[in-house]
Amino acid sequence: MGIVQAIVYGLVQGLTEFLPISSNAHIRIVPSLLGWQDPGAAFTAVIQLGTVAAVLIYFAKDLGAAIKGWAASIAGEGKGTPEARMGWAVFWGTLPIILIGLALHNKIETTFRSLYFIAFALIGMGVVMLLAEKLGKQTRKTKDVTVADGVKVGLWQVLAFIPGMSRSGSTISGALFGGFDRGSAARFSFLLSVPAVTAAGLYEAFKERHNFAGDLLVPTLVATVVSFAVGYASIAFLMKFLQKRGIVPFVAYRVLLGVVLLVLLSQGVLQPLSGVTSESSKPSAEGTAP
Repeated sequence: MGIVQAIVYGLVQGLTEFLPISSNAHIRIVPSLLGWQDPGAAFTAVIQLGTVAAVLIYFAKDLGAAIKGWAASIAGEGKGTPEARMGWAVFWGTLPIILIGLALHNKIETTFRSLYFIAFALIGMGVVMLLAEKLGKQTRKTKDVTVADGVKVGLWQVLAFIPGMSRSGSTISGALFGGFDRGSAARFSFLLSVPAVTAAGLYEAFKERHNFAGDLLVPTLVATVVSFAVGYASIAFLMKFLQKRGIVPFVAYRVLLGVVLLVLLSQGVLQPLSGVTSESSKPSAEGTAP
């Protein structure tokens, strides 16, 4: 992988990680269109650490309050505070993706990386997002989060294993169905992403440390830095955009992209596993796919 490719992957990751259009799908589609090798879920998981850093900085106050409230509740103080409830919601909401990820690890980098899966996932989740936008009451705020909300939205997060579903798209939809308004749903989604995405990135970095210590080290670092810078701007954009325009424009983009992808596959312009090599198809426990 050259530096130019690394920059492209970093831009794609940063732009699409938080927008509900699936970063993993775009990182699969872009190299297929350009004739590049699929970088694989391990590389994707590691450069997601850049976007995690963006979340940590952008939501530092929220995360600090949730951690402080969670720690205080363990000591028996302030168990019912909004901050403590958010901390426990994130804790319990992270468990489903860990447990189910271990069970599905043999599928994550093989079957799930087929462009057919991605196309149908883009369209299917788009429909779900539209229903969430139309049917959700949107009356609740982040201060209303409960542990039960964490478990429910955490189960929605499991859908992120399939590239095209989108971690942010699935969790924002789950929160909207739970009655949260758009801004609170997005905020809850971002906070919930931190443990799972961080754990997946660190795990893959350790597991593939021999590869990342070689020729792949510099491109990975470049892609991670670029994804951080672009990801921070993407968060700021999404928080404002959702309040004004809602989620429907993203639904339209997802459906259009899914249809175009199916047409390209049906015409033989793209192959379902184009760019995927045996090396990039190794089983992985990568646990977040936005």
